[in-house]
Amino acid sequence: MTANHRANHRATPGRRLAGGLRRVITAWALVGGCLLLGIVAVNVLAVASGVAGQRITGDFEITEMLVAVAVFCFLPYCQMTDANVTADIFTARASPRMIAVLRLAASVVALAFAALLLWRMGLGMGDQRRFGYRTTILQIPIWWAFVPILVSLTLLVAASALTLIESGRRMARPEEARDAR
Repeated sequence: MTANHRANHRATPGRRLAGGLRRVITAWALVGGCLLLGIVAVNVLAVASGVAGQRITGDFEITEMLVAVAVFCFLPYCQMTDANVTADIFTARASPRMIAVLRLAASVVALAFAALLLWRMGLGMGDQRRFGYRTTILQIPIWWAFVPILVSLTLLVAASALTLIESGRRMARPEEARDAR
């Protein structure tokens, strides 16, 4: 039995769940990256076709929908890895206790905002579906883009809950807060 296997074996169910969630969130961000590669391919094909005197109809619609989905795919990963924009200049001289308090407050706000977004986007998808909105050229139902966006927002809620738990732990041990930045 390897040391890593023993460490995983001793991990609590909560830590195993958190580790699994981290892997899912990372994989979801990679899906977003693949979507961006697909967008690049569509646009290269559109430009090449235009040079050849052909047109690809609906390339703008595809780009628009996939970019929206890709951006949402990255949000949970950014929350989980603390890769959101911060102004460290204000906390450069802050005590470990103050940094821990600010991280906890930010985690609470992130969780509340993620839950609000999930709720409102869920209602938005229902409206898009009910009213039958479609893209102009390709006639793709707009609500289709909402499905992966709602998955992203669900993962964002989970990532925000993870960072809230971690921030709570840092509050208990503020001397480690500065090192975790």
